[in-house]
Amino acid sequence: MDVTHERRILVPDNEKARDLFGLNDAHLQVIETSFPVRVVPRGNEVIVQGDAETVERVARLFERLIAVQNRGTRIGERDVRYAVRLATEGEEKPLEEAFSDVIVQTHRGKQIRSKTLGQKDYVDAIRRSGVTFGIGPAGTGKTYLAMAAAIASFKNKEVNRIILTRPAVEAGEKLGFLPGDMQQKVDPYLRPLYDALWDIMGVDSFEKYMEKGQIEVAPLAFMRGRTLDDSFIILDEAQNTTPEQMKMFLTRMGFGSRVVVTGDITQVDLPEGTRSGLVEVQRILTGVEGVAFCYLTEKDIVRHDLVQRIIKAYESHGSATPPLPQARPKG
Repeated sequence: MDVTHERRILVPDNEKARDLFGLNDAHLQVIETSFPVRVVPRGNEVIVQGDAETVERVARLFERLIAVQNRGTRIGERDVRYAVRLATEGEEKPLEEAFSDVIVQTHRGKQIRSKTLGQKDYVDAIRRSGVTFGIGPAGTGKTYLAMAAAIASFKNKEVNRIILTRPAVEAGEKLGFLPGDMQQKVDPYLRPLYDALWDIMGVDSFEKYMEKGQIEVAPLAFMRGRTLDDSFIILDEAQNTTPEQMKMFLTRMGFGSRVVVTGDITQVDLPEGTRSGLVEVQRILTGVEGVAFCYLTEKDIVRHDLVQRIIKAYESHGSATPPLPQARPKG
């Protein structure tokens, strides 16, 4: 490494320095392994050494993270890795507004925030639009952030109820072959929605509002023939709707309601030859006033880093699923 330049970045106080540097300087190690620089902590100061251009880029990276801290947000390893990824790609938009935007607090007091610039744009679109489409790969927070926005609207009395739905595609919406009553039949398809609600609201609050009819979780087939006023309505896994189902769902929207539709157009599970309503609706509704399309990418993945690498690997191979091995004939 050519050490021709040095910058010293002062962190406001020792507590913020510990937060910024990470446990055992883990965050600094992430930065040091991502750039050809040497990063040396000194109390509440960090020294960056290397070639002039890279040192200045890393110095700006630290300044962006300090700006996030100054807005009252703690820095985690995920935040550092995201900031590093943006810096390596030459993206230097301010992060503090995205990271400090609290959508809602969970029942445990944890603040739910957007964690990427793409997520911030998505949340802003939900707040200002009547219908918002969140399209992107697994792990980008499409459903969870929509759920958080719905609960925030409900708590702020902007809506009277939350309605969550998704297509039961694996059973073709024909649930009679599954054991149990109707609720037991549809529960496996709706489990991810329950999990998010429990995580944010807590089981007791969730059950109370369910009993009052203020929260409803149902398969898409149950939406037909209804008009939903003063509601926050989320359609999840929308890539598995047909064009007819998508139209049926969108026309359920009543006065005082807001709709969020989420899906991943690379994960369509419909029978071969069946068009996806989520794919087709982009052509039909793009440019319509009050409708927003937000496209999240692998840059917005907030799960384990390995998820991002897996998605990239699938994309590089055309998302093709290898054929199952054939059994050898006996004898």
